[in-house]
Amino acid sequence: MTDVNFPLMADGGDEDLPRTLRREREAREREARERQARQRNATLTHDFGAAEVEAYAGAQMEPVPASVKRFDVPFVQLMMFFIKAVFAAIPALLILGTLLWFAGAALKAAYPQLVHTEILIRIPR
Repeated sequence: MTDVNFPLMADGGDEDLPRTLRREREAREREARERQARQRNATLTHDFGAAEVEAYAGAQMEPVPASVKRFDVPFVQLMMFFIKAVFAAIPALLILGTLLWFAGAALKAAYPQLVHTEILIRIPR
């Protein structure tokens, strides 16, 4: 079995460092930031609850798995939302139709051999 040793990057990139070294570096950087924040808070002349800010900064917040069981929206508000959405979609549909028409005209000009389809409706007399 061959032993492959990869040298660490000289420019300080964290991508090639092992996970334990990255964690240790991040822990040292976090500790330095917290120490600086404590020193900065100690020199402030106001008291806006520095103890609470420090306690909050040191807390590790883990994501909590959650799922939505019910979504309760009054019917009138939901109806008004969808009416607004319909009115907002009208200009978008007009712009989309115009863009598609120009794209079709450009294709027809570039490739005149393309099949042109027409629908003719005749009413007998």
